[in-house]
Amino acid sequence: MSTKWNDKSWQKDFLNMKSHSPADAKLLMGGVKGLKDAWRLGVLHVEYERLKKIQEQQQQ
Repeated sequence: MSTKWNDKSWQKDFLNMKSHSPADAKLLMGGVKGLKDAWRLGVLHVEYERLKKIQEQQQQ
């Protein structure tokens, strides 16, 4: 599986899934500014994948 690093569709989807802290919302909308932001965005992406999987299982 190849990752498209410029694909931000998951970020918009994740913003609508649950409430976020102002810092996380800013990161999801504005993008990465440094190493700390990149690490946090990775954590948020893992959480997004977990919630997406749960949603798909509930729909079945």
